[in-house]
Amino acid sequence: MAGGWSRDGAVQDQIDDTVNDAVRGARARMPAGEGLEHCEECGETIPLRRREALPGVRTCVTCQSQLDKTVSHSRINRRGSKDSQLR
Repeated sequence: MAGGWSRDGAVQDQIDDTVNDAVRGARARMPAGEGLEHCEECGETIPLRRREALPGVRTCVTCQSQLDKTVSHSRINRRGSKDSQLR
């Protein structure tokens, strides 16, 4: 976090930047375009209600749950500690 010679409010700016990065990443991963009737992972039929709720959906709920477990989060170290600078 911010410290030392940083200005007041720098910690909140870091928190806001982290949240904004996460939101941008989530929006980038959202499905877009024409959706599929069958899951591109397993081939099962995607229910109509899911296709209506998420235009552009390409996977069934089960496969999407598995894919969501593999999402990596931002690896940006906003602290700027000496350890991160030495790597």
